[in-house]
Amino acid sequence: MKLFKSIPVLFLGIAMSCQQPPSNTELTQDDVIKEDWESISQVNKEPDWYKDAKFGIYTHWGPVSGAFVNMDKNEYLGGWHGMLMYGKKGLPNWKTGEYPKDENGNEVHKPTSNYLHHVEQFGDPKEFGYKYLIENFKPTGFNAEQWAELFKKSGAKFAGPVAMHHDNFAMWDAKTTRWNSVNYGGIDISAELKESVEKRGMKFIGSFHHAFTWKYYVPAHEYGGVDPEDYDLYTEPHGWDSNVPTEAYHKDWWAKLKEYIDVYQPDVIWFDWWLENMDEKYRQKFLAYYYNKAKEWDKEVVVMFKETTFPESTAVRDYERGRPNQPKADAWVTDTSPGTWFYRSNAKFVSTNELVDILIDIVSKNGNMLLNVPPDPDGTIPEPMVNLLTNIGGWLDVNGEAIYGTRPWTIFGEGPTRIPSGGHKIERQKIVYTENDIRFTKKNDNEFYALVMDTPKGDIQIETLSTKFGILNNDIEKITLLGSNEPLKWERNEKGLVIKKPKSFPTDYAHAFKIQCEGYRETDIGGDLEQEL
Repeated sequence: MKLFKSIPVLFLGIAMSCQQPPSNTELTQDDVIKEDWESISQVNKEPDWYKDAKFGIYTHWGPVSGAFVNMDKNEYLGGWHGMLMYGKKGLPNWKTGEYPKDENGNEVHKPTSNYLHHVEQFGDPKEFGYKYLIENFKPTGFNAEQWAELFKKSGAKFAGPVAMHHDNFAMWDAKTTRWNSVNYGGIDISAELKESVEKRGMKFIGSFHHAFTWKYYVPAHEYGGVDPEDYDLYTEPHGWDSNVPTEAYHKDWWAKLKEYIDVYQPDVIWFDWWLENMDEKYRQKFLAYYYNKAKEWDKEVVVMFKETTFPESTAVRDYERGRPNQPKADAWVTDTSPGTWFYRSNAKFVSTNELVDILIDIVSKNGNMLLNVPPDPDGTIPEPMVNLLTNIGGWLDVNGEAIYGTRPWTIFGEGPTRIPSGGHKIERQKIVYTENDIRFTKKNDNEFYALVMDTPKGDIQIETLSTKFGILNNDIEKITLLGSNEPLKWERNEKGLVIKKPKSFPTDYAHAFKIQCEGYRETDIGGDLEQEL
């Protein structure tokens, strides 16, 4: 097993479907990863299976999904319903504890849209608090086999649930909390989904967002109506100014996470932000424990994080609805959603074309895409989402060769459409790629791909491959369009590589041209040139 860092290779043909049940390996003292950054940094944080995978899925679903029913066509509700539902007089900024002010400096106390919606649908939060949503969680439409089959069809290589969101509700048969999907819902969602996902050759992911629970339920206590017996859900009362959770809270956070690791043995654990506010010793404890368990299981695992939660030498950095504007040496991941994170009855979804373009841009810069799927309150995946995933899978069936198992090429791309700056939430800016936008990936030094981000109206010209630039120094031997048997006509000159427009294209979205070059060669001593010299 290659858990510790090794010299990176360009391509390993890893069969994603050939997963073996994990074995248990006894660790010697020298093998054990210690709870300090230096020791943890020796782990191979980005195994080849992960760098080959490129595309994964997780699902924002739980009791909160039931809050977003019966919405008006243009009604807006914030995703943090368990916090916003208590905003009868508005809510302060959760970071500062300060209310917004008008032009005269007076505090503004306008009810939140979530509060108004909750009162209309369920009643006053003092009587029908977040606990009420949990008690009415009915996952009657959940079918792990159907979910996993759809995820497989989409082309995802790893998939799994949001195991615990900010609401502190466990989507598994938890013994560490009574607020779980077996006690309230009657099913172990994580166990069923893990079995269905893994038997289809995909890796299993669980995501954790419960560090922020410390802030999430502050307004519930301020509003009133929380029974002290339910502090194990809502946390103990504290104010907005409390930015460091108690030791008891840390222990509870860790107990839930450790239980999930031990029982479900996930291949990937993804963390939301605010974990950086937790005590460093608990973050180190988690990484050391998880990586040591992976060695016992004889498999390689991945941890994803935001902000400053972990040093980049120890885990994979995540960008929420964002990405870098240039390639990074270390592997990274974008978590994004085709619409809102959780279900909305008035949901709108982006197009397949947009998601395919985002995936291509991510992969060209050494990243992976983690796509959210928001099921209906009962666990049914809505038809627009089914169609979206099916269409992505259809595109990957044709063009997956240019995505899976690839690495960044010499440069990531060319064309007029660029992200002005990298980072989180850049998808708020509408980015539309054109036929003149091209991204590159490679399989090895002699085989790479040019992905044209929209259907060309004329011949394709790739200026990067001009003979006057020193970017491609090998001669091109062959060019093919993935998914097509049509012979291509092309010419490479000082203007670039010009490919005559094919008669037809195999997909409706971006198109991948495979470019094969002759290998690098040098003249041997005593060759034909010797007589001329």
